[in-house]
Amino acid sequence: MALNISMERLQQDLDKYAEFGRDANGGMTRPSFCPADFEVREIFVRQLEAMGLTVTIDGAANIWGTLKGNGQKQGALVIGSHLDTVPNGGKYDGALGVLLAKEIIRTIMDHKVSLDHDLEIVSFTAEEPNDFNLSTMGSRCFTGKLSPDHLKEVTDSQGYRLAEAFLQAGGGLDKFPEMKTLQKDKKVYIELHIEQGKRLAANNMPVASVDKIVGIYRDKITVIGEANHSGTTMMEHRCDALTAAAELILMAENAARNDEGDTVCTVGKLDVIPNAANIIPGKVEFILEVRGETREDIRRVVAAIKQAWKHVESKRHIQIKEQNILDQAPVRLDEEVVALIEQAASDRNAPFLRLASMAGHDASHMADICRAAMIFVKSPNGKSHCPEEYSTWEDIEIAGNVMLDAVLKADRHLG
Repeated sequence: MALNISMERLQQDLDKYAEFGRDANGGMTRPSFCPADFEVREIFVRQLEAMGLTVTIDGAANIWGTLKGNGQKQGALVIGSHLDTVPNGGKYDGALGVLLAKEIIRTIMDHKVSLDHDLEIVSFTAEEPNDFNLSTMGSRCFTGKLSPDHLKEVTDSQGYRLAEAFLQAGGGLDKFPEMKTLQKDKKVYIELHIEQGKRLAANNMPVASVDKIVGIYRDKITVIGEANHSGTTMMEHRCDALTAAAELILMAENAARNDEGDTVCTVGKLDVIPNAANIIPGKVEFILEVRGETREDIRRVVAAIKQAWKHVESKRHIQIKEQNILDQAPVRLDEEVVALIEQAASDRNAPFLRLASMAGHDASHMADICRAAMIFVKSPNGKSHCPEEYSTWEDIEIAGNVMLDAVLKADRHLG
């Protein structure tokens, strides 16, 4: 007889966690290392311990809980996602994947199912873009892409050191070498996430298997002009960093619009300095992001953007500085695990699609050290990173049970 998750428990969990970081605009603001994040971390650890799981916090403050298997097969199956949010985001992005993973483990424990592998749940640190400018931070640290040498001098905009944040959350740069050993035990990683788009809704499908994740490229751009009095400086004497940045941003948008592929370009974070009504901006910092299904697509658009920018410095008497902060290659996920997910959906008579993820996820980094795949649940309105994001309980239940079955299939069929 097929097992089924408890939607009552899952709903209670989602509603409980959504109280931490709720903001005045009706959304969730819970970036990693904020007070609400520390509260949620404490609750999550307590819940895992109450379930009888062995809890570990690694150097990057990723939280792991382990349900020991019967020892017949080596390696661990890992399920999870992240608990941090974007500013004024929704309650499903990330948290649904973690809390559903917890519910899957509870269901397995309730029915006293003996697994051949260990089963682990993980909540990764700082998956979302944050004030340290290091998104998918926890999974990148765990997979060795971010080293202590790279991180020891990193601070946020207020001067708070990332090394101190790790310590406060139970991690620490001194614990990073242990993660290299922990990597070797991971055999499979499956992550469930809301789709964050309208492809499933357009096809009236509740669930999708995900076989690839697009690449993400980000540069921190600094435009240096000259701050001066807004009244006494004539227009022909200005070196306005903000108007120059505006021109650069529009050029970037045009380069992506005019490209032959499906590559997208975004500037969603911008800081104006000194940010006063009566001062011509002397410096502007913004994040340029380009996403595409292939490295070639991304590099082509980035090159077109930089080419278009060349004449702005001399024309506007400003200086442009570029610092790459992310160059994440597109990732193809494990075909065999994807097939197990699709077989689980078929066994449940659940209609499904196979999709590429246009958003970055921790799965893209876990794919470097183990077999990895993802499951999407329908986002009826296609919205995410905003308070309006949601998935229906009916679709969540279908996707959750598909994931439960996929975990059981992976345990049986993967050596």
